[in-house]
Amino acid sequence: METTSTDAQRAADIEAIKRVAATIEHSQMNELAEEFIDLFRHDAIWTTGGGRNLLGRDTIAAFSRKVLPGAMQGAKTTLEVVHVVFIRPDVAVAKVRQRRWSTIDGKLVEDEHESTPMLVLAEEEGQWLMVAGQNTGVIDVDE
Repeated sequence: METTSTDAQRAADIEAIKRVAATIEHSQMNELAEEFIDLFRHDAIWTTGGGRNLLGRDTIAAFSRKVLPGAMQGAKTTLEVVHVVFIRPDVAVAKVRQRRWSTIDGKLVEDEHESTPMLVLAEEEGQWLMVAGQNTGVIDVDE
């Protein structure tokens, strides 16, 4: 099967969205509030893992500057984009697997906490920005 320019563009967009998730991971691990804030569009909506609704980049910025410094002491967080749906060529929804581990005596304690953020992203001037996001913790339930 030949790859069309549309397929190549779609693959490039998915890689760009994965870089957004990688930047979230980097900014959280290094407690870089400004790097995290730069990922949002001015009118973005973000719901934290604790259920707090943050409306607009200014509100997201104020919250992030308050909680991010110190939030990652003794922990490591990884993010993995597991699925992307394109609503339009310039609008996508990404499902992310976020895992946070604690460090005890220099060793990671795996599977301590998992959440499943959903990100709505829009491409503007060649950059993918978060427009909306919902971070939800994963609770194990016997099925």
